[in-house]
Amino acid sequence: MVEIEFDGEVLAVALADDRGLRARGLMGVEDLGDLAGMLFSWGEPTASVFTMKDTLIPLDIAFLDRDGVVLGVLEMTPCDATPCPNYAIDPVYWHALESPLGSLGLEVGDEVGLP
Repeated sequence: MVEIEFDGEVLAVALADDRGLRARGLMGVEDLGDLAGMLFSWGEPTASVFTMKDTLIPLDIAFLDRDGVVLGVLEMTPCDATPCPNYAIDPVYWHALESPLGSLGLEVGDEVGLP
């Protein structure tokens, strides 16, 4: 768990900062409890795509640059079919923040304080 800041609030999020954690993401999670979401971090620019295979919670995903500025936001729907849609943005990004659909209200240009 790490803390991020957005809109004057400090939020606790799970951290996915290695290949295994990023691959698993929020698959199978029914309730985030006190967590506001999950922060995916690569430490370098990436163009990775996301899927909602076996993910149970509808999510927003915000793609962030190195400094935490939001480059794009997408809504993602749970999927149990094959194949599931892929979610990505065109420019490369450094971090991605998944949160329950509509919970944070992030928009392009917003700044998220990263750990």
